[in-house]
Amino acid sequence: MRFDSPLSYLLLCWLVVNLSAFILMMIDKMKAADAGSRRISEGQLFFMAAAFGAVGVYAGMFACRHKTRKWYFILGVPLLIAQNFAFIYLLSQLFFIPDGNFQFIFLR
Repeated sequence: MRFDSPLSYLLLCWLVVNLSAFILMMIDKMKAADAGSRRISEGQLFFMAAAFGAVGVYAGMFACRHKTRKWYFILGVPLLIAQNFAFIYLLSQLFFIPDGNFQFIFLR
């Protein structure tokens, strides 16, 4: 993979966000075991999922067995995965032309 194309930078950012979302789920699971420790809010976990980290949150849910009984995580995170991929597809169609250069499609 060439790392000089804008699409590769977009993929790298997506991977970093998902890895940080996965780590956030692991940290919250570890804090759940300690009584009285300050937890990560569910709103922050959903924000990470909405901010292109839904795959990491979903992987963290099942790898750590965390938040798997909450119906809004079971339904909401897969919907956010679909939303994330739809938005990335939209960005790729609007801003990237087939030769891999970054350019507004409207200016072609």
